[in-house]
Amino acid sequence: MKLVLASASKQRQDIFDMLGLKYEIMTSDEEEISNAKDPGKYVEELSIIKANSVAKKLKEKAIIISADSIIYMDGKVYEKPKTKEEAFKNIKEMAGKKTYAYTGVTIKDLYKNKEKTFHDVCAVYISKVEDEDINWYVNNEENVLKRCGYAILGKGAIFLEKIEGDYNTLFGISPNKAYKELKELGYKISDFELKGDENE
Repeated sequence: MKLVLASASKQRQDIFDMLGLKYEIMTSDEEEISNAKDPGKYVEELSIIKANSVAKKLKEKAIIISADSIIYMDGKVYEKPKTKEEAFKNIKEMAGKKTYAYTGVTIKDLYKNKEKTFHDVCAVYISKVEDEDINWYVNNEENVLKRCGYAILGKGAIFLEKIEGDYNTLFGISPNKAYKELKELGYKISDFELKGDENE
């Protein structure tokens, strides 16, 4: 059974690699826009756009898993910063506060022509940070423009006090939630190939 990850995110790929699953990577060509005010609906709509874009490019049946993640706080959506200045501003706003990591996921099953979309959220507590420390982070974290304002797996870990919920949601996708949805579609984990199976 062919599994396609509709994401260029290294963090999501790391999660799939951790599970040992064989998968292909395809990315969306569509402009990803949502006007939803609710953060859960926002990430869900963006994940649907990604899944549908990849489905158009596929020439065979597959199960597509797409995801989109944001940080949400005080009614504001934090996407990937476009500049180091924006990254600095984001962290300064979040310092000493409780933020929320939202990840929307779409599972598009081209074998059964079914689709499931859901989102998960975890609370992320950021410690109080001095400007000097933020500057150090922004100028030394190579992934500062690839994550939603901070790279917790990298140098941003020094700002993290605690996480409430599935920490994988912060990193881009919850395997637990995704597998529950796959089971509702009628699949078991053993239905998917593991890396290296073709060489056995």
